[in-house]
Amino acid sequence: MDIQIINYKPEYAVYFDRFNRDWLEEYFEVEPIDKWVLENPEEAIINKNGKIFFAVYNEKLIGTVALILITPGVYELTKMAVEKRYQGLGAGKLLCLTAINQVRNMGAKKLILYSQTNLQAAISIYFKLGFNEIPIEQGKYKRANIKMQIEFG
Repeated sequence: MDIQIINYKPEYAVYFDRFNRDWLEEYFEVEPIDKWVLENPEEAIINKNGKIFFAVYNEKLIGTVALILITPGVYELTKMAVEKRYQGLGAGKLLCLTAINQVRNMGAKKLILYSQTNLQAAISIYFKLGFNEIPIEQGKYKRANIKMQIEFG
């Protein structure tokens, strides 16, 4: 596997938007919160102690994931997307693992995520990497029907 993970650069914002819009429009809809985050990644994520990573394969950006600071010590893993033609190479798992390790290394206590059980490949990755299902509160995302977390010791 020849996939590398790199940090966000402003010139990658267009890919962050496109990769996520592609899957959101295919399976759900782009909600107002999605639109704002995708169009303003620096303001919504980077400038608030968050992180955005990209997967690179054969010198081409193929996927992304973001970490948003929710409260001190708690991050949300969000906006994980891999371009459709590159799915199955392990980029999603590598992006998720990178995010988990980043949060752990920053000394956070917890990493949460919201997803949809119809996204079986993503859900499978989350369980394999140590996420556990927890009760979901209403109203975060219309499409979300599962909330998961990893707690760090």
